[in-house]
Amino acid sequence: MNTDELAQWWGTAISRIEPGVIELRGRPVQDLIGSASFVSVIWLLLRGSLPSPGQAALLEAALVASVDHGPQAPSIAAARMAATCGVGLNTAVATGAGMLGDVHGGAGEQCVRLLTEIVETGDAGAVLGRWRARSRYVPGFGHRFHPADPRRGPLLSLVAAAQRDGVVSGEYLRAALAAEAQLAPVPMNIDGATAVIYAELGFPAPLARGLFVLSRSAGILAHAWEESQQSRRIKGPMPPSILPAYLGPHGSPA
Repeated sequence: MNTDELAQWWGTAISRIEPGVIELRGRPVQDLIGSASFVSVIWLLLRGSLPSPGQAALLEAALVASVDHGPQAPSIAAARMAATCGVGLNTAVATGAGMLGDVHGGAGEQCVRLLTEIVETGDAGAVLGRWRARSRYVPGFGHRFHPADPRRGPLLSLVAAAQRDGVVSGEYLRAALAAEAQLAPVPMNIDGATAVIYAELGFPAPLARGLFVLSRSAGILAHAWEESQQSRRIKGPMPPSILPAYLGPHGSPA
């Protein structure tokens, strides 16, 4: 393989790195430093252009809303446990982020797919019927901890305002509200509200999960750092005074 072939092998449209040159999507990094927000640069890297102020504000709201949910979230708990095992912060954060899967962390991606199906068919009831035939859980609705998720209202209000300002179409907001009406009294949760934002902003469903991971990683980092400052060693999933119940067979008497 010659030099040109090697260059094409790792070719990318995201960044150009040469001696004395760092460009992100064709924009010199020195022009972005101090003028573009972190959220705007996230958009730039993923989408290839800078967002409008309204788009950036919606994306930032979604990222802020998802940043943390305390040690009862498995990703946070795992990061805190990892931090007591002698690993570095990067490993502790990776431990927590690595637990964000289909069940814990994937509902936003799933809800974008659900809302897209409702938008395409125009029939929330039929779509929900198909989803509920496959699983008792509808992604983006209900919460094991909050009777009413406090993040839902502010996020949907921002989407409604963005629709009035012409920033987004509002079709995914309408789909989500139609689904919520069908599922009443089960309300929309954070995954549903952020799914509305990501879908309205044109992010493909898999990026809804990626953006959630990006957001939650900030909370994971904070918890891992806090735990690392408390001098605990080998923190397990329960206090040392409590032993897990043994559910296997007991030995027969001799």
